[in-house]
Amino acid sequence: MDTAAILLLLVAAMAAGWVDAVVGGGGLLQLPALLLAAPHQPIASLLGTNKLSSVFGTTTAAVTYARRTKLDRRVIWPAAGLAVAGSAGGALLAGSLSSGVLKPVILAILVGVALFITFRPSVGLVVLPERDTRPRRLIAVALAGVGIATYDGLIGPGTGTFLIISFATVLGSDFVHASAMAKIVNVGTNLGALAVFVPRGHVLWGLGLGMAACNMVGARLGARTALRRGAGFVRIVLLVVVVALVLKLGYDQLS
Repeated sequence: MDTAAILLLLVAAMAAGWVDAVVGGGGLLQLPALLLAAPHQPIASLLGTNKLSSVFGTTTAAVTYARRTKLDRRVIWPAAGLAVAGSAGGALLAGSLSSGVLKPVILAILVGVALFITFRPSVGLVVLPERDTRPRRLIAVALAGVGIATYDGLIGPGTGTFLIISFATVLGSDFVHASAMAKIVNVGTNLGALAVFVPRGHVLWGLGLGMAACNMVGARLGARTALRRGAGFVRIVLLVVVVALVLKLGYDQLS
């Protein structure tokens, strides 16, 4: 790889870390950049490298959030534990199931999410403690640790966004706390996918670690920005990222 391509990936990794720490969806920037800069590498190696970079960024964001916000341990630890297995299972399925089968479904869900955020402006801006019940916590754990985690191992882009929306709607969390919980679960999904990619040799270690350093810087800045600017700011960025994901998946379908 030439110097320009490496610089492109390092910048993309830092930007992805910032976006991912605020609202998720950093893979929307990082994975396409890898595909553009290293078109001759096997797709599995690019996916594994993307996960290696991402796990450092999500861990950095998770630590930053955990130091400054109160998190519901009854949800995040069971969900994160399940997410390791769920994501690993998704990564194993990735070789036998075409992502083209799922992309139209994901596209439809994202369109629904964009409309939901637009026409329900109070969601994620106001904490709804009456939703924090045991049945809802179990639903949130299953949805995040199994459903969304499996999707992350199988396809990936938008995982953090789906987690934030899930925690905000199911548990009534505001977007800042939902984003904090999403980062911890996202660490589990990244580790689960890496548990499959690393033994199979699908990681470009030198490139991945360089991108990881930049991703960590972006993630730390993003988490601090979200904590400082509050739920209203996160909502705006979330809507922008969801629309970008819709356009990206829509373009992929048309292509």
